[in-house]
Amino acid sequence: MPHVVFSRRIDLFDLSGNFTSLFQKNPVLIKIPTIFVQNNSLSALLPTIVIDNMHREFLIEISTTKLKTTIRLYPMTDPDKTDGVKSSLALLTKYLLVVYPDLKITKSNIFDYIDSVISS
Repeated sequence: MPHVVFSRRIDLFDLSGNFTSLFQKNPVLIKIPTIFVQNNSLSALLPTIVIDNMHREFLIEISTTKLKTTIRLYPMTDPDKTDGVKSSLALLTKYLLVVYPDLKITKSNIFDYIDSVISS
């Protein structure tokens, strides 16, 4: 399962209050229009649309603990792990690294996608 783990907790209410929709047109269309945070502020869901060879709609989950934040595909929607789907996680990763410049990636299995998105 594609995922990215960050070095510290992100305040999800703060993130949602300042969230701006993410949109990428090339090489794959990716749209992440909004964020929904649970009342306990320990997790959030981001509806995501990816159009490459097919139209896919799924959820990205952000979950937090005292020591880390993780983004991954929400298991209940479980899309095929295509390049476009992995790129959507990389796009969200880039956004979080811009919004929180002190954030560091501690673990991931999509580094190639993250490097590709960050260098573009």
